[in-house]
Amino acid sequence: MTLELISSDRCPFVQRSIITLEHKSVPYTITYIDPYDPPEWFSALSPLGKVPVLKIDDREVLFESAVINEYLDEITPGSMHPADPLEKAKNRAWIEFGAGSLGNTFNIMAVESEAEYNKVKQALRDALERLEGVCSDGPYFNGEHFSLIDTSYAPLFIRLSLLQEMTGLSVMEGLPKVTRWQASLLALPEVQKSRAPNLQTRFVELMQQKKAWGLSLLKPEYLP
Repeated sequence: MTLELISSDRCPFVQRSIITLEHKSVPYTITYIDPYDPPEWFSALSPLGKVPVLKIDDREVLFESAVINEYLDEITPGSMHPADPLEKAKNRAWIEFGAGSLGNTFNIMAVESEAEYNKVKQALRDALERLEGVCSDGPYFNGEHFSLIDTSYAPLFIRLSLLQEMTGLSVMEGLPKVTRWQASLLALPEVQKSRAPNLQTRFVELMQQKKAWGLSLLKPEYLP
């Protein structure tokens, strides 16, 4: 079987699938596109016009990161979901919940006013507080077992860490379980491999393109 992941170097949802591929040691290739100016062949592959897309043996196509990850888990040894059906269902629900926060890490780099920025920042904080109430004491969401829900939240924690480093964004205070979870995920090789080496530069480019208010918060070493 040959697997090709169609990707963007700035997309957090693509990172979810890269982490799963790396964790399960699945051979794959990756093709980067610009989702805002995609090649013609991409429209035929992606019904939603979004990345990631997984090509399987150049014949079949899967889209949506959560679906791709479920497939990768099912075709390889060892399950990355809890065995208990209720716990598995709850994990799937919280994976869906996390999609909104991933979207807000984009929004906080794109909004044009301080009021909009603060609104998105509060939404991120509210989501993290909810997660604090449901995640384990660590090291991962379910405890000792690294799961698909961890692959889904790692890109969020990468972005929150980078934005704190670049702009001073702080939304993790007083959340010990979430903070521990973030540290555990960021230390994993598969999580680090999922991060494009130019991600900080791409974030600054996004802020410039959107004329974002967050540009005013950039530390001197990150100013364009």
